Amino acid sequence: MKKITWLLVFLSVAAQLPAQKKADRKILENLQAHVNYLSSDKLEGRRTGTPGEKLAAGYIAEQMQKAGLAPKGDNGYLQTFTVREGKEPGEATRLSINNDKFTPGEQFVPLPFSAEKAAKGEVLPDVKEPDNIWLIDVQDMELNPHAPPLPQYQRKAAEAAKEGASGVIFFNGKEDIQSIANWLDENPKQLAIPAIWVNGAISKKLKSDDANGFQINLEVAFKAAKRTGTNVIGYIDNGAPKTIILGAHYDHLGYGEDHNSLSTGEKAIHNGADDNASGTAALLELGRQLKSARFRNNNFILVAFSGEELGLFGSKYFTAHAPISMAQVNFMINMDMVGRLDAAKGLQVGGIGTSPLWTAILEESAPEGLKLNYDSSGVGPSDHTSFYRAQIPVLFFFTGTHSDYHKPSDDADKINYTGELSVIKLIYRIIEKANAREKLAFTPTREPQVSSARFSVTLGIMPDYTYKQGGVRVDGISDGKPAQKAGLLAGDVIVQLGKHSVTNMDGYMQALAAFKKGDKTTVTVKRGNKQQTFNIQF
Repeated sequence: MKKITWLLVFLSVAAQLPAQKKADRKILENLQAHVNYLSSDKLEGRRTGTPGEKLAAGYIAEQMQKAGLAPKGDNGYLQTFTVREGKEPGEATRLSINNDKFTPGEQFVPLPFSAEKAAKGEVLPDVKEPDNIWLIDVQDMELNPHAPPLPQYQRKAAEAAKEGASGVIFFNGKEDIQSIANWLDENPKQLAIPAIWVNGAISKKLKSDDANGFQINLEVAFKAAKRTGTNVIGYIDNGAPKTIILGAHYDHLGYGEDHNSLSTGEKAIHNGADDNASGTAALLELGRQLKSARFRNNNFILVAFSGEELGLFGSKYFTAHAPISMAQVNFMINMDMVGRLDAAKGLQVGGIGTSPLWTAILEESAPEGLKLNYDSSGVGPSDHTSFYRAQIPVLFFFTGTHSDYHKPSDDADKINYTGELSVIKLIYRIIEKANAREKLAFTPTREPQVSSARFSVTLGIMPDYTYKQGGVRVDGISDGKPAQKAGLLAGDVIVQLGKHSVTNMDGYMQALAAFKKGDKTTVTVKRGNKQQTFNIQF
């Protein structure tokens, strides 16, 4: 009888093995299909507010419907939110200097307090005449670094208007053009004269020592601008008193128009296969599995967020306009860049300090052979932060940065689909273990201090966020940046920058904040068993 019992058990297990392998194959096929579509050129980088983003949202909604998820947005599966509402240069906006014509939004920006007028004249360097355009060197303004710059620009322009200037051009400023363009969301009182800001290339032309004068012709016009994004929300209603939220952002950089690309090459589509078509694909596959699972103690909301690359806009809006009471939410799981698992580096799991139960659940769920790197903080550069701010326990899954991060080379053929499958299985097990428990308690965690450091320079490295052994390990090097020029290599561990010791990412950011463009210093790295010091210039 005992032999028969063991035989039955063996046959039962054996029967399950092919089915399990078949289920894995189905997930792998689906992951590839999702990532290939979402990161195809057809979607043009899924930039928030573009037709490509809408195509992606439509695909995600269709997949949720096929999986049997109910719509939970404001309009079916969709939840639309405003990213920005302001103004932008109108078609009549123009600037020419000595017959060289410049492009608004790329080389110059009209300031939000500018009059919608034209002005022209023959302008001499350092000569400010009534009824003529004035050139204002920002470096001579002695801006107060502790006060917002926009009102200081406005006061200077108002003084010029009072003294008879017909228009003003601010040049030689330290701000980048995207920062100035963001000022157009403000609505200050308009002045009586046109006012524009010009970039470094035009500034160099206006500072030229051999300049005898400039024939300047400019005009400012504005048009209303509104940019929206769209979250995609699906729901599994189990009639439970608590709800688990799973999320992943699906937006990316488009052609890099928002100046968040790390590419130094020509304008190109940023397909964002790892960032974050990979997380979106994992979200869809988890939704399909959870629909047929018997986890009845929780409902499930699956959200594909947009606006993450611009500053967590979609998740912030969702937490303020959730389709259920946020008090009902058990916990939130976020997947951002889960497509490049490296067995040696392992998987980063953030947020384990946001509930006292996470450690036990993860110990029960963690499979053998998958290296896990834990971080306690509920705050990070992705959408789980919005939920942590709402006092909800979170977990954040991330396979690490790489040399293709925020570049056009982040393509589908570089995704480790088998590795992503292992991430999905881990998350599924975590949900399974949590399903048998009561609602998770929330605990606040330490706050990383990186955001307090304001820095204007970059070394040009991709840090390995999973590295916890002291210093900052270099995961990749950006072309043409100071690190490459100095001779740093992937795998180096930065331990000192100038006189500043570097023990972790916070220390690295604080060290960068001490330097400005043009500064020369040294960087000390551990390369293998040796320390090496390199000269560097920002």
